[in-house]
Amino acid sequence: MYDVAIIGAGITGCSIAYELGKYNVNAVVIEKENDVAVGTTKANSAIIHGGYDPKPGSLMAKYNIRGNQYIKELCEKLDVPFKQIGALIVAFEEKEEKTLEDLKQRGEENGVPDMEIWDQEKLRKEEPNVSEKAIKALFSPNVGIISPWELAIALGEMAVENGVEFKLNTEVTDIKKNSDSYEIQTNNGTVEAKYICNAAGVNADKVNEYTNKKSFTIEPNKGEYYLLDKSQGELVNHVIFQCPNKDGKGVLVSPTVHGNLIVGPNSQPTDGDDVSTSTEGLSFVRNTAMKSVPGINFRESIRNFAGVRARTKEDDFFIFEDEENKGFFNISGMASPGLSSAPAIAVDLLKMMEESGLSLEAKKEVKDQRKVNRFKKLSDEERAALIKENPLYGKIICRCETVTEGEIVDAIHRPIPATSIDAVKRRCNAGMGRCQGGFCGPRVQEIISRELNIPLENVPQDRVGMNIITGETKTGGAK
Repeated sequence: MYDVAIIGAGITGCSIAYELGKYNVNAVVIEKENDVAVGTTKANSAIIHGGYDPKPGSLMAKYNIRGNQYIKELCEKLDVPFKQIGALIVAFEEKEEKTLEDLKQRGEENGVPDMEIWDQEKLRKEEPNVSEKAIKALFSPNVGIISPWELAIALGEMAVENGVEFKLNTEVTDIKKNSDSYEIQTNNGTVEAKYICNAAGVNADKVNEYTNKKSFTIEPNKGEYYLLDKSQGELVNHVIFQCPNKDGKGVLVSPTVHGNLIVGPNSQPTDGDDVSTSTEGLSFVRNTAMKSVPGINFRESIRNFAGVRARTKEDDFFIFEDEENKGFFNISGMASPGLSSAPAIAVDLLKMMEESGLSLEAKKEVKDQRKVNRFKKLSDEERAALIKENPLYGKIICRCETVTEGEIVDAIHRPIPATSIDAVKRRCNAGMGRCQGGFCGPRVQEIISRELNIPLENVPQDRVGMNIITGETKTGGAK
């Protein structure tokens, strides 16, 4: 029997697993997909928000501020790409100036440091490519950009290093409450645990209702994006927002930590698993973004994608222990700023579980440092030393992002192994460049097949069933 079972391996589940790994707790993460960070965590704006937007006194406000600080510490320790570049919320007409004042006041009440309102002259000086129609902007210097999937993977890997078990390809189908434990039914058998942390994202309400009364409803909301080539990556220096509205924080224009430009999202109700993009949705994103930055060259788009937010009507997180079934904790409604908040929520959740009876005895030794070899970022001397140690680092596989075979092999054999082409991409950026894997994808597939000793046709693009090879063509002889 496990002490704690975490359902869901997105940023929330991995954050909880990371914190539990510091204690003598027998914990397991149950994830229906073949990798961590496959849902909302891999498809969002990749922003660590400042905390000026949530309503004062809300859980969103509380954990956004704490998470903003904690994530900087985590990224430094775990070698995760992060840059604090600040954000600008831009006003285009006089009535929006009041919105900037309100956001500044709200941010100060929430504890956001050093916010300023810039006049048009200051704005144009700092952001020459922002529209001339912009008249003022609120500057929040504590906003950052991050690789969200790399943060989740890093937290998950550290959890594994510290003894937390991950059960991938394992979908929860039912939960039964016993006198002092829970029986979690899955497609791979039963998992028994004393405590449950429901971090199932857009499916959190369904998981909750397997054994508890209905207490919240997830209303999935889709956002569509453009990812543009590095030729557009320096078009703006900060995260550029428009004034928020009823649909959320609105369409942003932002650099990414990998040097690209991200533009989006829109906001529309959807089914929980619908990540399709549409001409209508992308046209809205494009037209809205050009109000902020007219010079965006959308011909340089290298990928469109969509992510699904786990929204609720209450516009706040649901973090609580079920009143009737003790030991069952919900961490749900993790829409924006869920990414920014998750690591801080995990810290408090452990306190809540301890108050509920979970014994938290700190381990004497905990692994809490991680280093990733990124060949592209190394000096010539460092590259030469690495190649001498392992010749596979001397073979470039992904030309767009300068990713070597050594990095790909490392990704495959990490504590949470990469078993798909996109899983490799999430760990070392192979296939993230201008050609989007058109050149390196088949080679990555071959390396995975070789390293895991599995047939080439069994290596998927991403999730199980996303097969690339379906059979042989043009063989030497007819069969």
